[in-house]
Amino acid sequence: MTTMTEERPPEPGRARALLSTADFRLLRTALTAYARTVDDRDELARINALHHRLGTYT
Repeated sequence: MTTMTEERPPEPGRARALLSTADFRLLRTALTAYARTVDDRDELARINALHHRLGTYT
């Protein structure tokens, strides 16, 4: 049970972004080039899904 006199640890600050918008564009370009070389349909489906998700951040 917490009382008003007990001290609480400080809340963590906001996390910094790991990737910039330019990084997402570069990743999408690399995925596009890789997708052109893939013959496996399952792998291509995963690449397309990732490509789409990365596009939502640019």
